[in-house]
Amino acid sequence: QVQLVESGGGLVQAGGSLRLSCAASGRTFSTYAMGWFRQAPGKERELVAAISWSGGSTNYADSVKGRFFISRDNAKNTVYLLMNSLKPEETAVYYCAAGRVWGDTVLVVADAYAYWGQGTQVTVSS
Repeated sequence: QVQLVESGGGLVQAGGSLRLSCAASGRTFSTYAMGWFRQAPGKERELVAAISWSGGSTNYADSVKGRFFISRDNAKNTVYLLMNSLKPEETAVYYCAAGRVWGDTVLVVADAYAYWGQGTQVTVSS
């Protein structure tokens, strides 16, 4: 129903910034909450940020609050993750995810998301 493609990953110096994009296609006329997850080698997949369909509500992992910002442009069918002051320990594959909702709510658990992108590698060097 929905296909997601991440872009914008790459190599960045510690303290630098990067903006990830997630382009959605398919039945994008439906209502979807969106989220960004990351998974580092040997670690569990974790929620980084989530946003409601309208963009009116957001949720962030404690470790990224104040540094990362999630946003969406429904006219462009695109979700963004702006990452500031990046740290080497945040090197990971970052995934975009979408979950159908009937109200303007955020989804904060991975099992609530039905659609996933292929991931984009973010490497933060020191």
